[in-house]
This record gives sequence, C-alpha cells and structure tokens, in this order.
Amino acid sequence: MFALAEYTTRLEKIKKRMVDEGVDVLLISNPSNMYYLTNYSAWSFYVHQMMVVTLEDAQPLWIGRQMDASGVAKTTWLDEHHIIAYPDFYVQSKERHPIDFVANILTEIGQSSRTIGIEMDVHYFTALCYERLKKGLPNAKFKDTSSLVNMVRLIKSNQEIKYMKRAGKIVETAMNAAYDCVQIGVRECDVAAAIYHAQIKGTPEYGGDYTSIVPMLPTSQNTSSPHITWTDNKYEQGDFLTIEIAGAYKRYHAPMARTMAIGQAKEEVKELSKVVQEGIEATLEVIKPGMKAEEVERIWSKTIGKYGHRKSSRLGYSVGLSFPPDWGEHTVSFRPGDDSVLQPNMTFHLMPGIWYSDYGVEITETIRITETGVELLTNFPRDLYEKPILGILPDEHTS
Repeated sequence: MFALAEYTTRLEKIKKRMVDEGVDVLLISNPSNMYYLTNYSAWSFYVHQMMVVTLEDAQPLWIGRQMDASGVAKTTWLDEHHIIAYPDFYVQSKERHPIDFVANILTEIGQSSRTIGIEMDVHYFTALCYERLKKGLPNAKFKDTSSLVNMVRLIKSNQEIKYMKRAGKIVETAMNAAYDCVQIGVRECDVAAAIYHAQIKGTPEYGGDYTSIVPMLPTSQNTSSPHITWTDNKYEQGDFLTIEIAGAYKRYHAPMARTMAIGQAKEEVKELSKVVQEGIEATLEVIKPGMKAEEVERIWSKTIGKYGHRKSSRLGYSVGLSFPPDWGEHTVSFRPGDDSVLQPNMTFHLMPGIWYSDYGVEITETIRITETGVELLTNFPRDLYEKPILGILPDEHTS
C-alpha cells in the first residue's frame, strides 16, 4: 500500500480534472482505477461494483457486494462510512440490478441531479448498467469520463516506478523459464505453466502477482496472429515462436516479448528480426521528454521502411497498473495522430512487432521516459534466440 499522502494527492488531481471537465460526481467501475485510489485489489470485479468520487467528500465511496465489503475495510484507507454493501440478492438477478442500488445511494446522498461522469468504455460497465443508471437517476446529466482517471495515472510516482522495475525483474525470470522449457517434444501448455510458475514465484526478494494478460505463445505460422495463447501440441524441429508475457508486482506490469526458434530459424524470420532490432535501437536513441507520441512512431516507420517493411498497428502504448483483461492504460499510443507530449515517468510498452500472413516477429520493451531520454525496465537480450536441439551439435541444426 502507498502512503496515505499519495492517495490523497491522487484524489485531488482527479477532482481537479473533474472540475475541468464539468463533472460533479465521478462513477468508477474500472478496478485499476479503484486500486489507484484506494489499494483495493480483490478479484471481485466479476460482479458489479462502483466507486463514487464527489467534489465535496474527502474519501471515495465504495459500493459493492456484501461479501466483498470486509476486503475493502481490511485493505484500503476508506473508513466504515465510505463502504456500502448491497445484499446478495442483487447478484445476477433478473428482478434487481446492482446499479439500481447505486442509483438509490446517490439519491440518498443528494447527488441524483448533478453532472455525473461515467466510465462508459470499460469492460466492467455494461449497456444494461447504463440503462439502469438513466432510469434510476432521470434528473442527472451524464458525461463519458472513461479516460479521466487513466490520464492522471500516466505520470508515475517514484514508488510506482520501483514496482514496475520489480515487475521487470520478474518478467526476465519468466522469459528465461520459457527459453529453458521449449524443446522438441515439450507441450506448449507446459511452457505456459513454466511461465506462470516463474511469474508468481518472482524473485528471492519479492514475489509476483498474476498478470492481466495470459502468456501468448503462437508457434510457426501462428506467429502471424500475435494474441494466440497455447495448445497441448508438442514442439517439433524447425518450430519458431513468439513469447509475449509480463511480470507484475502489486498490479504494476512490465511486458516483454521475444522471438525464438528450435534450432536454426528460417531466413525470413532472421532477416525480419534484424530489421525489428534496428528499428528498436533507432527509436530508443531519439525518445525524450517533449516529443509527441506520433513522432516516436515516425522514427520507427522510417527505419523499417528502408527495408520495405511497414507496421499498420500502433508501435506502443502506456502501461502501468492494471487488471484483466488488459495491461494497457488506454491512454497514449505511439501512432500517427497522437499528439500527446511525452513527460518524465510516463511508462510504455514499446511494441515493435511485425506480422505477415504466415509468420511474425515480436521483440518488445517496457520503457520509462526520463528527464533526458529513456530507460529500459528490463535487461534481457533482444537477439533472435536459436535454441540448440538436444543431442544435435550447433552446426547440425536444420531449418
């Protein structure tokens, strides 16, 4: 848990942004933003829960399932007057909806006719939530504030950076576990299990957290589809794969991806790997505070364009604390048209993967913008890893 002063500072920044956007009441359903404000991190987001921020109140108000209220009391800085639980008969009921309960509470505390900000574009706020909220608060004015808290989260505190660096150490151990496990005859699911073990075990100094995205391990032709996970198929000679995973510490993530082959990689994979690595180096050399996000992507595209390659998807995105199903912050992206200005202690997943119809290469880094440039939050070789095949000398490898 962070110091109380850090939580109150975060809350004041959010209230200032509420004023700037003309919002009197902010409803938060994103568990990442709940955690950011209070340290609440239980796996309770599969049912409806809400955090309410008003301009007048010195604490957020948590509204959620009755059996989860004690977890809020035990793990957050909220007092008992700011923890309100709804009975279990609201859970997955055809007759009642938790948002009806939320609307009633807002009415009771005199907030039913104000301008209310809602995180409308998040995974945890459904169309039915919106309909019930409008029905329960007919005199309120609603505004979409999906990114309000997320934008405050963009610039990390020193303690947040410390947590992300720990996550970076954890992802290094997890990638080593994957490299060690992959071999002819080994199942993809066994590699995923080795990664999970390393992610949660962490280091001797600190343990790991569960990550917001599962290990993504597409093999051979499936590397053209970067978000494929794993099967129980066994690896064969000549296979190659991309490994995109993260380390997580106290919900703070450091993602990383690498590409490897069992034996010698195919020539097109080798060549594309070299292009991606050159693009990464060229991009890292120029990143600095004051740049616009789109400028970062422009350097990358110019570098790989010399070799006839292009990447249609974004080059990267902001990361930090998160809950499933995504470790991204949903704010700044390295892509054309994003004129966000980079500032110190912003953190990004630099994601220079290139995918074609029957193969792809991923080599990525988590980075921090510093006062003068950029810092890597991991220390792991970027080279295409060609793993020796058991029982075969290196010069006997076949493609």
